[in-house]
Amino acid sequence: MALETWLIKVKIAVSNGLDTIKLHKNSTKKSNVRVLALEIAGLMSKLIHLWQSLSDKNIRRLRHESISLEGVRKIVSNDDAFLLSLACAEMVQNLRLLAKSVSRVSKHCKDDVGLQCFHHMFEEFSSRGLDPNGWVLSCKEMELKLKKMDRYVTLTMNLHKEMDEVSEIEHGLKKLMQSTDTVKEKKIADLQQKLFWHKQEVKHLKEISLWGRSFDTVTLILARSVFTVLARIKLVFGIGPAIHGPCLPRSLSVSATVYPSETTTTCKFVSETLTMKASKLDHDKVNKQDDPINQNRFLKPPPSTLGAAALALHYSNLIIVIEKMIRSPQLVGVDARDDLYAMLPTSIRVSLRARLRGVGFSANDPVLAGEWREALGRILGWLSPLAHNMIKWQNERSFEQQNLIPKTNVLLLQTLYFANQAKTEAAITELLVGLNYIWRYEREMSSKALLECSNLQKLQTFG
Repeated sequence: MALETWLIKVKIAVSNGLDTIKLHKNSTKKSNVRVLALEIAGLMSKLIHLWQSLSDKNIRRLRHESISLEGVRKIVSNDDAFLLSLACAEMVQNLRLLAKSVSRVSKHCKDDVGLQCFHHMFEEFSSRGLDPNGWVLSCKEMELKLKKMDRYVTLTMNLHKEMDEVSEIEHGLKKLMQSTDTVKEKKIADLQQKLFWHKQEVKHLKEISLWGRSFDTVTLILARSVFTVLARIKLVFGIGPAIHGPCLPRSLSVSATVYPSETTTTCKFVSETLTMKASKLDHDKVNKQDDPINQNRFLKPPPSTLGAAALALHYSNLIIVIEKMIRSPQLVGVDARDDLYAMLPTSIRVSLRARLRGVGFSANDPVLAGEWREALGRILGWLSPLAHNMIKWQNERSFEQQNLIPKTNVLLLQTLYFANQAKTEAAITELLVGLNYIWRYEREMSSKALLECSNLQKLQTFG
């Protein structure tokens, strides 16, 4: 009896021990990224892309090519400082959104108190240049961090694909089990073998990808990258004291960003660039409403722009439709022409009617048609790139694309968002007037050709 009682106690003790081990494993799993791996991979890919857009090569391209686009100069601005300020503001805004996402992830951290307070630390670095944890990396360190993040992104994307593959195989296996196929046993065995290997691959990828990393580990990588990107933005746009040397500074002055003034085409600073040392700045005097990272009015378009009128995307689609019609006017039917007219806002309809008033119904001058084609080609040469860039910019920021790696370096200044509404509408009206002529010219030439062909057939018949 005593032996039986002792065995029961041992059994209970072992059972409790196993439960403790199981509980410890579960708590460990809970501290890992797991199902948030794909979202965090998206954050890492965007940080990689943002850092690469700040490379010396891309900054040179921005200064000498992007802001020099003919369309940008004609209908956005010809002020270099203003255009560079737009680029700076957009990069700061993109980083602000990434930092906000990192802040949400940081709340899951268990060990590092500094990471749990990421949002506060980021505000301090943005407004006062304080980096007590030394999170800003040198360029060489950042490049190594980028390789690590890129590897994590690749492994996590592969994991996602493998998990989808397992789901599809399981679905196919379930359907096969319900079928009455006589040779299904062989198919079932093959699928089960395939499923086994894919599950093994999923298990392996979970261990080496972001899935198996702790929140503290990934948040530290993200935090240091965000700080380093912000330091790089300050450096390349000359915000703060002059920096020399191959490495990024450990401490910079207050960050400043710009958005277009509502009354002028010059830069308007959200907060003044301070040259004093961060240690001498009285924290109580820092107005957080002026901190660019906390601003909700980033990239505010002036009232005269398409962005302010919420017409940038609509006008981009309109220009692309006109472009296709100009390329092949002979293929444009009456219905397509009516659909195009239905897309026009009232302001363009009014100006178009005024331009077409008094124009005759005849369009049979080949010289004039050639001149119109040349003129339309010139207008589309500078206007069309901005319209296509607007579509690209919008598509990359759509909900479905949020977790995908950005594929272009298109900035808002290269789109129709900051384009002057009156100038853009004048250009569109000119395109429509020219399209109207070459469309009628092509129809008249086609009718003339058909008539001549018909007359020739009659002559041959009665001849």
